[in-house]
Amino acid sequence: MKHLSALNKYFWKYRVRFLAGIIFVIVSNYFAVLAPEVTGYVIGQVQQYISGNHTSVKENYSASIVVLIRWMRNLNFKNLVIVCSLTILLLALLRGLLMFFMRQTLIVMSRHIEYDLKNEIYNHYQELDAGFFKTHSTGDMMNRITEDVSRVRMYTGPAIMYTANLIALITLCLVNMLRKDMYLTLVVIAPLPILAITIYIINNIIHKKSERVQALLSDLTTNAQESYSGIRVIKSFVQEKAMFGFFSKNSEAYRKNAVSLAKVEAIYFPSMTLMVGLSTLLTILIGSNMALHNPDKVGIIVEFVLYINMLMFPVSAIGSVASMVQRASASQKRINEFLNTKPIITNPFKHNKKDEILSGSIIFKNVSFTYSHTGVKALKNISFEVKAGEKIMILGKTGSGKSTLAQLLLRFYDPDEGSISIGEKNIRNINLKNLRNYISYVPQDIFLFSDTIANNIRFGLKKDSSADEIKQYANYAAIHNEILSLDKGYETMVGERGVTLSGGQKQRVSIARALLKKGHVMLFDDCLSAVDSKTEHTIVNNLNEFLNHKTTIIITHRIFVSIPFDKIFILDDGVIVESGKHDELLAANGYYAELYNLQLHEEETVN
Repeated sequence: MKHLSALNKYFWKYRVRFLAGIIFVIVSNYFAVLAPEVTGYVIGQVQQYISGNHTSVKENYSASIVVLIRWMRNLNFKNLVIVCSLTILLLALLRGLLMFFMRQTLIVMSRHIEYDLKNEIYNHYQELDAGFFKTHSTGDMMNRITEDVSRVRMYTGPAIMYTANLIALITLCLVNMLRKDMYLTLVVIAPLPILAITIYIINNIIHKKSERVQALLSDLTTNAQESYSGIRVIKSFVQEKAMFGFFSKNSEAYRKNAVSLAKVEAIYFPSMTLMVGLSTLLTILIGSNMALHNPDKVGIIVEFVLYINMLMFPVSAIGSVASMVQRASASQKRINEFLNTKPIITNPFKHNKKDEILSGSIIFKNVSFTYSHTGVKALKNISFEVKAGEKIMILGKTGSGKSTLAQLLLRFYDPDEGSISIGEKNIRNINLKNLRNYISYVPQDIFLFSDTIANNIRFGLKKDSSADEIKQYANYAAIHNEILSLDKGYETMVGERGVTLSGGQKQRVSIARALLKKGHVMLFDDCLSAVDSKTEHTIVNNLNEFLNHKTTIIITHRIFVSIPFDKIFILDDGVIVESGKHDELLAANGYYAELYNLQLHEEETVN
């Protein structure tokens, strides 16, 4: 239950609905327990009418019933029965109306809490740093925001409603029963301690099994999500059978644990009904014996039987409520694990510095960085400067640390040592939103949303971009003509992760998106790896025109001679091994010269 205390803030937020719902629960049950009293009174009157005895109004009835009885004192027997019947019908209608309001308050409240909790989780996911997403599977995160939240909602709505209903009904019934006959009441509730012990023992078992079931469901969701995302790889390697076997193994583990939980619950619920059945049986046996010796007790016995039957559903629901609470507790524990995870990359100026102006040189000073989840040291004491308006190229082999530089500049990670500055401001002291708005970034791993091509290009800060603007930057990225060749042009849906487009097309749509953003710094991370040399040449020439007077960093493993770079840095194993301009590096006859000659030879061979 301690994990569920995290939800108290929501109960406070919706305290009006919560309190109104509890009041409706109490009042509806108050009307419910009046019906057995009216029934008991009528049965008693019938017994007296048959025997010819007449007694005065007994003061052990509820105040409302006493008022009703006194009002009916002068009615004949037939009218008394009619009035009592109509009263029972009216009480049922009133209870039904109040139960409607009860659900409209408590169940609707649970939907509001579900909405708020999902928003809180989603917002927290977006605040977490890039390192978090490298160590947590998408399927598990999806399961926590869907299945786990749904189980928590069952606690904030139905479980609370049933619990309040149970407490109110048992309290009101016990008060009336004790008022009528203490001895019979004690006999009737005798099985309840056994019930309490049973609930305590089985609840612990259910809690442990629920945690295991939820964890296995996350694994199953992750397995399915990865299979769907990688379906083309699976098919190309003809691994459908192997992947199905892997999924079946996870599914079987989930099934066994879910069935095990269901078996425990299968014992749980009948045991609740058994306890209620024993109470009913005791009431009938002892009550019948009492009625034989004292016929005036017949009405009370009938009243007790009605109370027991009335308690059957809420008492039998104890098992269901306890199961809901235990499942919710296990799910909320998993949710809390994520909500209590603090992002390593924090924004110290989240709520201020909205108009912060960034300008000046980008300076990397003695920067070193190691990926914590792998222990790989990607950068080692890197230092360089990019002046405002300069164009630089960072060249290197795969795994040399090129992309890490881009991710550090965007503060996806913070360096272990050294500092990164823009205009003499350490980027740790810059509002994250301002920093990332300042940079237009084309990542190496292209991601397109399941939306139209136009919406993917205008994604970000340019939501109001006109069709002409979108076409203009698509032209810069050499993708405009190919988009027009599609059936719906710019309104073509690209599918999940842009699956309907080729790798080169996705890269160029991503370039158009970055150009449209019009950031002060253009950061391209190996974004032309999937295009042919002719298209690459066209794009580079277009970029050379567009990037005039813009600070530009192009990270690549190929040399672009058509762009007059102010500086070129050669990165190898996390260290800058060469730097200078094109002619200087050729004269040095090092790695750059070797790569240039090799690339030149390849182009001549192709031509």
